Amino acid sequence: MLDEQVFNLEIRKLLKRFGIGAQREIEKAVRSQIDSGELSGDETLSASVTLAIDDLNLRFCLEDKITLS
Repeated sequence: MLDEQVFNLEIRKLLKRFGIGAQREIEKAVRSQIDSGELSGDETLSASVTLAIDDLNLRFCLEDKITLS
């Protein structure tokens, strides 16, 4: 039987790990591109994220913008 509380906590842990890791990678990539002159720091970047859970045949996509200044 599904334990809603455990299930909810596990989803939150996954999303938190993803969020922290993704933010770190985005910050690193932006700083690298600014340092190399490929970005000036005032751009707005288009971003997309896809969550896949193969066992559920689930694909969830989200698109948004990241404004640098």
